[in-house]
Amino acid sequence: MTMAVIGMVAGMALGFAGYFGGFGAFLLVAALGAIGFVVGRFLEGDLEPGDFFRSRERGGRRR
Repeated sequence: MTMAVIGMVAGMALGFAGYFGGFGAFLLVAALGAIGFVVGRFLEGDLEPGDFFRSRERGGRRR
């Protein structure tokens, strides 16, 4: 499945949630979709839990 198809399905889901459930349902679907995306990236091995908690290093020094 291409990224365009996945984006279209996600947009349609958000559209239906917004139309039938209002803005609160729209936000709920968007938040759950984002959480599902991050969990999927963890399961695929693209992300590690430490990626969210490590500080960024610039120029060899920590901030």
